[in-house]
Amino acid sequence: MRHRVVSLAALAAMALPAAVWAAQPQAPAENLKPRDVRTVAEDPADWTPHILDGEVHALAVVGEVVVVGGDFTRVSDNLGTEEYEREHLFAFDLHTGAVLDFAPEVDGMVYSLTPGPDNSVFVGGAFEEIDEQDQRGLARLDLATGELVEGFDASINWGDVRGLSVSDGWLYLGGSFTAVNDVPRRGLARLDVLTGEVDPAFDARLDAPEIGRVKVEDIAISPSGDRLLAIGAFTRVGSARRVQAAMFDLTGNPSKAANWSTDAYVPLCREGFDTYMRAADFSPDGDYFVIVTTGRLSGYEINCDTAARFETYATGKVRPTWVNHTGGDSLYAVEIVGGAVYVGGHQRWLDNPYGMESAGPGAVERPGVAAINPVTGMALAWNPTRTRGVGVRAFATTPLGLLVGSDTDELGREYHGRIGLFPRLD
Repeated sequence: MRHRVVSLAALAAMALPAAVWAAQPQAPAENLKPRDVRTVAEDPADWTPHILDGEVHALAVVGEVVVVGGDFTRVSDNLGTEEYEREHLFAFDLHTGAVLDFAPEVDGMVYSLTPGPDNSVFVGGAFEEIDEQDQRGLARLDLATGELVEGFDASINWGDVRGLSVSDGWLYLGGSFTAVNDVPRRGLARLDVLTGEVDPAFDARLDAPEIGRVKVEDIAISPSGDRLLAIGAFTRVGSARRVQAAMFDLTGNPSKAANWSTDAYVPLCREGFDTYMRAADFSPDGDYFVIVTTGRLSGYEINCDTAARFETYATGKVRPTWVNHTGGDSLYAVEIVGGAVYVGGHQRWLDNPYGMESAGPGAVERPGVAAINPVTGMALAWNPTRTRGVGVRAFATTPLGLLVGSDTDELGREYHGRIGLFPRLD
């Protein structure tokens, strides 16, 4: 069956007239108070390895090991003296940067990674085989051997897996699939973390009649495990209207859609996007989350090419607490750690609601990677810079600092092939 994929123009009939979300943000919660925010260092660590081609789309830290996924074929040690063939997936030691023997043969793009139990990692993407075994879109791999973990038996029917998260004994996955293990699930599913069996009590019932197919671009689970946020190409959760963002209450059985909705992402961006949502992350205390977007369009009245904060436990129809605009450049990744909101993409500026592919009044230069004050929503002084390229696709928090994965070779004004780490400031 050929699926009709169009832009969000089909949603125009239900769009609010010139919704002024950024111009009139929801008032911050009473407990939000200005505070000094401490960021990671601007000088990247020297010991990380280099990826010599392609791009990074996913990072996961499993104990003392960093797992990297994306679309690449060659990596090297930090000195560039030894090269390794690694297609779509590799791992290195968190403390030394040494490239590990972990080298499964993956035949397609890796979009997502998350730690699994017993020194394993879950891998999601658009692949169809691992080590010449049929394994479509989803796998659990042993980090010591690189082999598929016996007993975990799960695969999607078609499409890809773009978001993965483990919580309370369950593996959550989001993507463009319509079934997992032949069980119908459109874009979002929950599996037993050990067996891969689909949970019959969790069915998000996502739908997108105006678009033609469902695609979940990213998922995030609150630190306490009580809320799941899904973002992407959908407009319904069951019969309820949820345009591009939906919250689920995980405390009951079965889980259900939470009493949370927003029209912030109903207004259109430039023609051609089935979704302009790209990534989301909860704060360490779970009180709020931040969504970043693309859209190739700018304007203070729309949330294209922005980072926006929302309160997790707000109810009813909610608006962003704040919105930070790039002025027309995409953001692809977000990570909240140490009291700062880190964002990455191919942006040139932040604080730029009046710029249109230009620096408007008040704009600050923040090429490729930046940090935002979580209370004020304004750019922090942290500005290591990076070569912009397509953009940062992945962050990961480690005990040593913030990992950054992208498609370019300059980070913090130094050579770092597609991956680097900004150390913590103790």
